[in-house]
Amino acid sequence: MSISKDEYSKMADKASPNSPIILNCIKAFLIGGLICTFAQLLNMVFQNAGLNEKEVKIATPSIIIIITAILTGIGIFDKIARHAGAGTVVPITGFANSVVSPALEFKHEGMVLGTAAQMFSIAGPVIVYGVGSSVLYGLIIYIFKLY
Repeated sequence: MSISKDEYSKMADKASPNSPIILNCIKAFLIGGLICTFAQLLNMVFQNAGLNEKEVKIATPSIIIIITAILTGIGIFDKIARHAGAGTVVPITGFANSVVSPALEFKHEGMVLGTAAQMFSIAGPVIVYGVGSSVLYGLIIYIFKLY
């Protein structure tokens, strides 16, 4: 029995529930905004504590990554992400979650082959892309003397 693409599409649309797009957008905006507001508050706390600008730029994302990793490890971040959707993916929290989640999923395979190896299954390409694009960007800046 063969089904055409049109028929399959109609069957899939019928079987899958409609998602409340407006509500999802509002949740993503609000929760993503709360994450960014928290980051801004951390910035202000670190500045008031006497850290210089460079130290604040290092401390703020580091703390957010650590908090996200801990919340992912204890299962809270996934519950937040279920409601927030892209609101948790866009900030640096999404990256921290994408590193910790596979590590937790494969921990039963051992410390090296499970946790350590799988931790970079998603984050690895992101790191490679980030480094590669920054090198390309640096070359463009250097060649065209933009600075």
